Amino acid sequence: MVHSKALVVGVGDGLSASLARLFHAEGYEVVLSARDIGKISALRQETGAQVVACDASNPAQVQKMMDCIEGSLGICVYNPSYRQRGPLVDLDPAEVERSIRVTAFGSFLVGQAAARRMLEQNDEGTGRGAILFTGASAGVKGFAQSAPFAMGKFAQRGLAQSMARELHPQGIHVAWVNIDGAIRNPGRSEPDEKPQSMLDPDEIARNYLALIRQNRSAWTDELTLRPWVERF
Repeated sequence: MVHSKALVVGVGDGLSASLARLFHAEGYEVVLSARDIGKISALRQETGAQVVACDASNPAQVQKMMDCIEGSLGICVYNPSYRQRGPLVDLDPAEVERSIRVTAFGSFLVGQAAARRMLEQNDEGTGRGAILFTGASAGVKGFAQSAPFAMGKFAQRGLAQSMARELHPQGIHVAWVNIDGAIRNPGRSEPDEKPQSMLDPDEIARNYLALIRQNRSAWTDELTLRPWVERF
């Protein structure tokens, strides 16, 4: 069984909850981070996880979160994002800034803190850990009336590419996962005429685990996941 820590940042009741359950089942000691930890109390009990309140766009809170984690950090997954929709000319600059801070700047803060932690670990021979970013198709193409989300996801993807080129040779696996489609989170389901037209969060989580288990002779730095009926 694995005894290192698996940190999931931006935990809710969808993909991040599926990741927490899977990592727990695989023997990782799970650490869950969210702005409002009261909403994940049931998941905490289910997985025996350590829970840390954190605004991932706040440098001091990110460092405090990392300081709370004892032992070896094997996995870090960054899930938070924020979007504002609307015509470009009507966008609220404060909301645009928030979108970039949560989606892009938070990715940098958590990615940097996780990389520092992993580089301090003395297991380079087998890999020092994995840092995964949950992306979206908005990081590949900017959609109309969704400029803030595109800005944040393009920046996140660029960060992941830069980190992968720098950190792969140092034993840290970095990857950006393009979630190209809607996730079947609790309370959301496909129309009867379109079965399996949304991504199953448990299946996404299994793909994350497959990334983490890759031998370093064949690491993936980007992965796209989409339902079989999704147009692209």
